[in-house]
Amino acid sequence: MPHTETGKTWMKLSLITEHAERDPLFRFTSLAHLLDKEFLKDCYNSLNRNKAVGVDAVSWEDYGKNLDENLDSLVSRLKSKKYKPVPAKRVYIPKSETEKRPLGISALENKVVESGVTRILGSIYEQDFLDCSYGFRPKRSCHQALKTLNDLITFRPVNHVVESDIKGFFDNMSHEELMEFLRIRIADTSLLTLINKFLKAGYIDERLLIRTEQGTPQGSILSPMLANVFLHYVLDTWFNSVVKNHVGGFCEIVRYADDFVSVVQYAEDAERIEKALKNRFGRYGLEIHPTKSRSISFGRYERQNAERQNRRPNTFD
Repeated sequence: MPHTETGKTWMKLSLITEHAERDPLFRFTSLAHLLDKEFLKDCYNSLNRNKAVGVDAVSWEDYGKNLDENLDSLVSRLKSKKYKPVPAKRVYIPKSETEKRPLGISALENKVVESGVTRILGSIYEQDFLDCSYGFRPKRSCHQALKTLNDLITFRPVNHVVESDIKGFFDNMSHEELMEFLRIRIADTSLLTLINKFLKAGYIDERLLIRTEQGTPQGSILSPMLANVFLHYVLDTWFNSVVKNHVGGFCEIVRYADDFVSVVQYAEDAERIEKALKNRFGRYGLEIHPTKSRSISFGRYERQNAERQNRRPNTFD
């Protein structure tokens, strides 16, 4: 990489990655300074140029007309802690025939800073995240998640599947719990304060400013990273260190963002896992959806079992 200021920042991120991998208990104390002008310019250039504009009505092209001046102002406000994220613009897209999914469209300058913060967090947490997590991670995709799920069902002793849906996850995720999770790895109060500002920025819905005391808007650049951090601690590490040690047979999870399924060998373990998931998420102020979650018999012998039991084979999405 060329010896530019951007190159120096990427080199620092690489060193952070190496340190995070080498010492899983290390807390990083100096991160916010990485949000310098050249790094943020690189973040700006990486943005999708055709995305919808936020409440500021500023497009990628508009911001770029005076890019150096805009970035100088942005860095100055970040360093003096006077930067204040603009509320997101809330829009709704169809989720099903009867439901709509709320999305938050960030202002252009928000996107630049969110991109920078996401890259910094990724340099740390990609070393921590487990293999069961596939959503919004580099070199990972929903197709890989589906292949892993298929391989588990085909080649491992799987006879049951626990489908789980977290009710309104992105709208109900606890800010306080998330910040506590971030503090496990991050001791830089400037970066933590900045992230908290994004969480509290709120959104504009039909010209009304809605304050946000919980949740993070779907659609923002930063939200998938924050969701992965939250679920890394609430679900992934808990499942691997606690659940797997309290079942009688094989079990595993496959997660893509806030969607996940558990594959299980024994029926009694599937029932226990289903109950444990409800209790676990309830502890963090979240609810496993009562009608969209279930435990079913499912595995590579499901069709034969269904024929023998004179029923239709179970399926799941």
